Amino acid sequence: MRLLGTITPDRPLLVVAVREEAAHLDDRLPVLLTGIGKVNAAAALATVLAGGEKPSEVINLGTAGALRPGWEGTHHVVQVIQHDIDTPALYALTGRQYGAPLVVGKGEGPVLATGDLFVSDAAARERLAEHADLVDMEGYAVATVAHRAGLPVRLVKHVSDEAGEGAGHSWRESVDDCARHLADWVRTQGW
Repeated sequence: MRLLGTITPDRPLLVVAVREEAAHLDDRLPVLLTGIGKVNAAAALATVLAGGEKPSEVINLGTAGALRPGWEGTHHVVQVIQHDIDTPALYALTGRQYGAPLVVGKGEGPVLATGDLFVSDAAARERLAEHADLVDMEGYAVATVAHRAGLPVRLVKHVSDEAGEGAGHSWRESVDDCARHLADWVRTQGW
């Protein structure tokens, strides 16, 4: 975990998993580098939010795998699900809902599936494509912490790969270009 800059109530906090995804962001806004995965993202954001000033909103920027052919570019997620929790089994055991979908945007937009699995095989991709359009490893955790802190949250993802065979190689080859697109998106917001 690493916080670059200072959080103030008049600006958003950019939350990014790794420095490669933040490579082209300037220093106008604070950036929290969380590390990869749900636990790292949740722990880092919760720690920073518990420590003092709250931002105007939380914006999770990052790469995502496409679960269907033809998905590319930058997307504003409208709903995020957790793909690696057995919600029905936990409900049957406890009578309580865990891992319910979270609404994080309005209007039309993709559903993001978050889990601690780097999706790089066809079977996992097909299974996830039944419920979502994109896949990542931090979005659900960031949205959960922001919601619990009473802060608005946005998930902005740039497609880095097709979440199938060769996804790891594709991510390494495309992450710098994705980081440029994400930095361009931030500049267009006028902060």
